[in-house]
Amino acid sequence: MSEEIYVIGIDGGGTQCRARLYSTRRGILGAGLSGSANPTRHLDTAIHSIIEASHRAIENAGLSQLKLSDIHAGMGIAGINLAPVYKQMSKWEHPFKSCFLTTDLHIACLGAHNQPEGAVIIVGTGSSGLVVKPSENILIGGHGFPLGDYGSGAWIGFEALRYILRSLDGLADKTVMSEIILNFIGCKNALHLAETMLTAKPVDFAKLAPFVFEAAESQDLAASHIIQQGADQISALAKELLSHKPSRLSMIGGISARLRPWLDKTVSAQIQPAIYQPDYGAVVFALNQLGLSSKF
Repeated sequence: MSEEIYVIGIDGGGTQCRARLYSTRRGILGAGLSGSANPTRHLDTAIHSIIEASHRAIENAGLSQLKLSDIHAGMGIAGINLAPVYKQMSKWEHPFKSCFLTTDLHIACLGAHNQPEGAVIIVGTGSSGLVVKPSENILIGGHGFPLGDYGSGAWIGFEALRYILRSLDGLADKTVMSEIILNFIGCKNALHLAETMLTAKPVDFAKLAPFVFEAAESQDLAASHIIQQGADQISALAKELLSHKPSRLSMIGGISARLRPWLDKTVSAQIQPAIYQPDYGAVVFALNQLGLSSKF
């Protein structure tokens, strides 16, 4: 019988890090979850989350004797499409048997379609899209918050706070959205809100997105306007991806399900369910790099 090879797939996002442990003999064995793993914000935090999620996947599999040095890792990491970030991660003296790096979009695409080709949109803390074809990869977005990430959870939360600040200054109407978010943050005036969010990270803004959806779904005009603006941006992104005639298009991420009803109907009709999640795609990526095939 051939040697049993262990592979761990890492999906490192802005809000959380997922790990999936796989054996070439026994298939998927366990899963682990930890915190933010976006090295553009904090490299040490990202590395800590990757290690923590990996250990939790091993624990979940009931393989306490298994060491990280026994495992090959495939990692799809947010922000790694930026050359300085890729360089930083490449220099990491990782504890794994081997480590293969790619973007979170790439592993999302591999997982969503269970084949090398296709297109995917990620709408979570950030937002971006990718088309993978035999001759080329076409990346749209992925520029990071606040310059990019239109329609993302961070963008929605940020826009909501901008509106709320205007309303607190008497320049816009106070709405249900304002009340819900101010209660959540624990602020009563504009100065306190500005001070509280002064050092906020994208994930802190993204945590507010569910409240904006809640208000929009209750016919709050300000919230509805923000969600529709975001959805229009994602619809435009999807149309650009579809112009390259991918074999299949999926949309994943923490706010994808709630955003989909707001998308252009012609776009929504062409979105197909993801077959597997990105952490599965990271396993496939690592296996491909090792010259092995997957059997889920």
